Amino acid sequence: MSVPYSQEVEQALLGILLRNNQATEQLPELFAGHFFYEPLHQRIYTAIVTLVQRGNVANPLTLAQYFKKSESTGQEAAYLTELAGLLLPSRNTRDYAQHIFDMYLRRQLIELGQVLVEDVQKITLDGPTPTEHIESLEHKLFSLTQWGTDRGPMPFGHALDQAISMAETAYKRDSRIVGVSTGFTDMDKLLGGLHPSDLIIIAGRPSMGKTALATNMAFSAAAAQLKSPDGDGAAVAFFSLEMSANQLAMRLLGQETGISSDRIRRGAIEQSHFPAFVEVSRKLHGLPLFIDDTPALTIAGLLTRCRRLKRKENIGLVLIDYLQLLSSGRSGGENRVQELSEITRGLKALAKELQVPVIALSQLSRAVEQRDDKRPQLSDLRESGTIEQDADVVMFVYREEYYESRKKPTEGSEKMAAWQKTMSDIYNVAEIIIAKQRHGPIATVPLHFDAQRTKFSNLAKDSNYASRIPQE
Repeated sequence: MSVPYSQEVEQALLGILLRNNQATEQLPELFAGHFFYEPLHQRIYTAIVTLVQRGNVANPLTLAQYFKKSESTGQEAAYLTELAGLLLPSRNTRDYAQHIFDMYLRRQLIELGQVLVEDVQKITLDGPTPTEHIESLEHKLFSLTQWGTDRGPMPFGHALDQAISMAETAYKRDSRIVGVSTGFTDMDKLLGGLHPSDLIIIAGRPSMGKTALATNMAFSAAAAQLKSPDGDGAAVAFFSLEMSANQLAMRLLGQETGISSDRIRRGAIEQSHFPAFVEVSRKLHGLPLFIDDTPALTIAGLLTRCRRLKRKENIGLVLIDYLQLLSSGRSGGENRVQELSEITRGLKALAKELQVPVIALSQLSRAVEQRDDKRPQLSDLRESGTIEQDADVVMFVYREEYYESRKKPTEGSEKMAAWQKTMSDIYNVAEIIIAKQRHGPIATVPLHFDAQRTKFSNLAKDSNYASRIPQE
């Protein structure tokens, strides 16, 4: 089987660059020397780019001097004049570069196939499983589709340009954020949106509304993406290890129609409600929200599915409900703390690899229930300190109403009036406690929480509750 490459096209591109150094500006930003098949062509291209970046002229004479000062085979000088003599138009530069890169991809695919065949034939009882081989291949294929993203060390100037570009993007948006919007004004102001490559942990005790908050964020991001693909929304991958896809869909249906999802589930609805269901269904049918409710998902399986969704649907946000239901896929030999550490590291690596924010829900330990002040702390994160360590943002969901409602005094007692006043102030209010933010301040954001619709929303500005929020 012949190797996919074209010597004539490689020579043509080098000939154009030798005669017209400015043609290097027409090449894709991340076009690399190793895309050439011929080692001699790789060295010549790298030398041309090096001289041009230094502000020097790259022609047969200067390149001959360059190769004299570096390790070379002696072939370069004689070959350069031949290349420079090729009279081809500069307008074909990008076409030649694309053809060379296409040939490079084909060679890589052939090599992957050969390695896969060899590895599979060597399968042993204590070696990688067929599933692990598939996941490894998926990762390598994803890397090929994201060609040029693994660039090694980045010059500070390039990183600085990217930072300025992000600031400009945020300035041009009405929301003044650069990341994916959470859908909550005060939270977006504090976080600047959900940033690519960040791992965000949303934690809380049962019944605090973790899943509801994550669902609201997912819906808001997907709806914003549907409305304006260039805005602050994103296509969303939602991995629900606890609830089924239709249960989540029912929640969203309840949120948008204003009818309790519990009533919808029990069929306690009226004929007049169905037009609202049809309208909401029509409006949301194309929502870029992808729900995977596979139970007992492993971290490796999650990574594989996310890469596939990134490649096919260009997802911009990943949510996992919830962290403790993931497994490492390894049998025995590890305790739960070690396993969870591996999982959180994998989620952080996923966020960086796909350049998307990853939100993972987490349970809290029962230590919260033993304190008078039930507001969660970082030390309450269950089973592993690496959750706090690996996360860029840790936020807790806390509803004082949940605890206070269980302290109802006897009717007619002296404490009843004070309790009713407290309940009035905290009714339908939730605190989102930003306990860690790697890139910004910590604070508490109050939100309105409608328990019937399991929906969070911005709290009215004239709410009396703001003064009750503890200042950090």
